[in-house]
Amino acid sequence: MDNPIVKKAIMTPKMLTVIVLSMIGSTALVGCSQQADDVETVASKHDAAQAPDYQASRNTGSWGGVYMSREELKAPVINVVDDSSLPSMENDPSISEWEAKFEGTNAFVTTDGKKLYHDSCAGCHMHKGEGAQGAGYYPPLANNSKMQSKYYIIDILINGFRGMPSFHMMMNDEQMAAVTQYVVSDLNGFTDTVTAEDVAKLRHANPPGYDPSE
Repeated sequence: MDNPIVKKAIMTPKMLTVIVLSMIGSTALVGCSQQADDVETVASKHDAAQAPDYQASRNTGSWGGVYMSREELKAPVINVVDDSSLPSMENDPSISEWEAKFEGTNAFVTTDGKKLYHDSCAGCHMHKGEGAQGAGYYPPLANNSKMQSKYYIIDILINGFRGMPSFHMMMNDEQMAAVTQYVVSDLNGFTDTVTAEDVAKLRHANPPGYDPSE
């Protein structure tokens, strides 16, 4: 037994005790990890005591996904967006602001050319008519030689052009004349006068692009 290799292979009682205790601890941990789902623990009692937050899971989805828990699926139908804080239609201040600009048919109320421009055109063409470019191209209306032709402007207002919508149902002849006059005179300095009769010439029977002055 004087062989050093044999001495290393022999376990002392202390080493054996450490190994046995390690095995017992590992078995206990495995048992905890394999615990059945229906076993009540301190943590499960704490979770059960808290009321479910139906909005909490809505921000956990990647790429805008909305995920619902089993509790949410079983619950009565609820809105994805909490609308309890939204004002009713009768008390919504934006409704009165809308009605100040539009009639019930979504047609403009005012006949002020500058106001019509800022309410309907400036969102794309900018308040000074300088135009914009980004997600789309919005041509400048100021310092634009095309604006010298009032019929060019009226025709686009009536029929729309490419990405620009038609204002045929939103402005009457007088309103179209007023906003056209603002573009012609205030944004470009041209002296031509625009009347409701000019608009009427293009509004009905004439095809898009028609110029009665030619």
